[in-house]
Amino acid sequence: MRNSNQILLVEDDANFGYILKEYLEIHDLNVTLAHDGEEGLNEFKKGHFDLCILDVMMPVKDGFTLAKDIRTIDPEIPFIFLTAKALKVDKLKGFRLGCDDYVVKPIDEELFIARVKAIMKRTCASAINDSSIFQIGEYCFDYNNHSLIRNGQTQRLTEKEARILYMLCEKKNEVLDRSKALKSIWGENDFFNRKSMDVFIHKLRKYLEHDESIKITNVHGRGFVLEDLRA
Repeated sequence: MRNSNQILLVEDDANFGYILKEYLEIHDLNVTLAHDGEEGLNEFKKGHFDLCILDVMMPVKDGFTLAKDIRTIDPEIPFIFLTAKALKVDKLKGFRLGCDDYVVKPIDEELFIARVKAIMKRTCASAINDSSIFQIGEYCFDYNNHSLIRNGQTQRLTEKEARILYMLCEKKNEVLDRSKALKSIWGENDFFNRKSMDVFIHKLRKYLEHDESIKITNVHGRGFVLEDLRA
């Protein structure tokens, strides 16, 4: 089981990085500090993080490039750009890359913590029960590590894939109300979010297709059922 509130902080200013790491940890956040973009990418590949805080101007690999690389691994991971670059064109570039916030140095520590916690509350599944391992037919689903394991083979899940599967597991062989799931994960039940959920359900079906006793079934007008014929 992993601890929640895991943050990857990538900052090339050693003193500032250490101070910010200490300040975040005082506020009950778990921080891994890397000192350049390449080190940051390696740390991201080794761990599981709920949020990335990325300096923009760094040696080896800048923050914008690092964000692109991280998003190829986990398209759902939220991140904040932390930088001295205050020009509008830089901010626009950051938001076009999908950042959740763009914070210009020097920072107001109290306000920064509030912004970090607001993002994590909105995007992370920390409100979900922390002991979350489910047996689904031949699969073992470890929610905390976002992994689906069968015969020693591991399928890594994105944040939304894991949250949907978690909710399906909690209601195994019962109907998961589509509207409730949409509001819990996306915040709104609208046309585009419904289409997005359908895409994630399709992906989960592909992951589970090797065990014929497991099915995710549509219940018209209501939602979905994770059927485990062995249960």
